[in-house]
Amino acid sequence: MTTKKELKIGFIGLGIMGKPMAKNLLNAGYQVCVYDHKHTVIDEMVNMGAMKSNNAQELGKVVDVVIIMVQDSANSEEAIISDNGVLGTLKKGTTIIDMSSISPLVSQKIYKECENYGIDFLDAPVSGGEPMAISGDLAIMVGGKEEIFNKFSSIFDILGKSKVYCGDSGAGNTTKLANQIIVAANIEALGEALVLSKKSGLDPKVVINAISGGLAGSTVMNAKGPMMAEGNFTPGFRINLHQKDLNNALITAKELGVSLPVTALVQQMISSLISEGKGEWDHSGIATFVENISGIKISGK
Repeated sequence: MTTKKELKIGFIGLGIMGKPMAKNLLNAGYQVCVYDHKHTVIDEMVNMGAMKSNNAQELGKVVDVVIIMVQDSANSEEAIISDNGVLGTLKKGTTIIDMSSISPLVSQKIYKECENYGIDFLDAPVSGGEPMAISGDLAIMVGGKEEIFNKFSSIFDILGKSKVYCGDSGAGNTTKLANQIIVAANIEALGEALVLSKKSGLDPKVVINAISGGLAGSTVMNAKGPMMAEGNFTPGFRINLHQKDLNNALITAKELGVSLPVTALVQQMISSLISEGKGEWDHSGIATFVENISGIKISGK
């Protein structure tokens, strides 16, 4: 059985989510070789004990498993199957675990390309945002071969509090899209509820406390309600990333002949917020769309 000291993990993508995830693997005793297009973050990880790579191909030559954590489908394709990607330099039997939230159709495309090279591939997107990435409490949804999922179970245990095998290639990202639909609709509905409460003269924080123990209570309410009540939209998960996820959901739905009317509506709201320059805000800022059309701020006096 391969030990932590023997297993070399490559980690590509050291952004708001990837950097704390890579740190958690280092802290757990794994050898981690890192690459990101920002050299300053590579240097930060090297100072913590990581090995440095100058590009994805260099990384691929020295690792046993590669974790990808990038922003979107195009970035995953660039990191894995492009001419500059990691795939062509990996030895047969290596595994790529793409923990990015991307289109299920793109995951399936990458899976097939990996098979041609004798490389195993898992799509394993996560939910929980930056706070859970830091604490190692992410929810991980995995698609691909179940035996490969089981093989790397110990790595998933370092990164998340839950890991669920969802099915064949693309199943992880389809599950993530389901998650993002529910989260977006919850945030929008919470924004409506708190705008109504504020306009009625109530304290939104009191309303949140009163209803959180009932059927309306949720993780979304606990995490995003206080942010709305305080007008604090410091990003844990950015609006522009949620737009990307909802767009992937709508594209997938079109391919499958499924109607997603609420998802389409919320995506239009998010597009409006991005046009206002709010794309880098936390997705709790979806509530500001309702604030704007209602003429009242949840956090206002």
